[in-house]
Amino acid sequence: MKTNVCVAALAAILATGLAQKAARDQEDPCKVKSRVVADATYCDRYWECVGGQPELYDCPNGLVFAGKHRGVTEGCDYPWRSNYCEGKQLANPPISTEHCDWLYGIFGHETSCTRYWTCWNGTATEQLCIGGLLYNENTHSCDWPENVEGCQKHPLCNDDANGNVPLGKSCNRYWQCQGGYPRLQRCPAMLVFDRRSLRCVVPPTEDCEVPTTQAPLPDELEQDGEQNIPNPPPRSNRPQQRANGDEPINLPPGAVPLPLRNRPRN
Repeated sequence: MKTNVCVAALAAILATGLAQKAARDQEDPCKVKSRVVADATYCDRYWECVGGQPELYDCPNGLVFAGKHRGVTEGCDYPWRSNYCEGKQLANPPISTEHCDWLYGIFGHETSCTRYWTCWNGTATEQLCIGGLLYNENTHSCDWPENVEGCQKHPLCNDDANGNVPLGKSCNRYWQCQGGYPRLQRCPAMLVFDRRSLRCVVPPTEDCEVPTTQAPLPDELEQDGEQNIPNPPPRSNRPQQRANGDEPINLPPGAVPLPLRNRPRN
């Protein structure tokens, strides 16, 4: 019994010492130009100078502090985008909803290698990787099948790992499977893709007349699923837009950004 009491007392002393050290190491937001600083212990918390006094705030669940005007919202970002949590820990446990491990984040699909979920405030939106790509859990983005462990064979090539597959209603474009990896191809000029023989032939066929040289319309590309096919293969989920001319943002499709105001710690 005496041993347990001693251990408990020692643990309490250590906890108090760590807390005091963190308090000493904590930067005062009221003494810096940005008026906002990261918490010294927890990567999902930050301090802001309000009315001349430091106040503690939590990032939205699943996000961590990245810096003022940085990240996807309120200065907070996805934890896998950088080494935000190096040497720190999370203060808050995950709050999960259907398809979302945290309220905010990008997560793999439960049954599909070509789909994934973007979660924004607990609402999951199903997304589809196009252009023969698969969802890569390590990079949180769509990637070429050979880079995705456990999903190397694309569903498009299930029937024939080295065969051709029709692309929607297109008459001159098709998928060519190479060892289970689909690659988008186009028939040579004046030929059409025959979905019965699965090769390029001289028209007409049952589905296609003599092709014209006119470029396909944007809506045709959308129907056939060819839009936004990355080239070269993507290696990271880098955003394209920027907020306030500062750091890039990467809101999930269909997400509504939260207003840039402070969220009090619960």
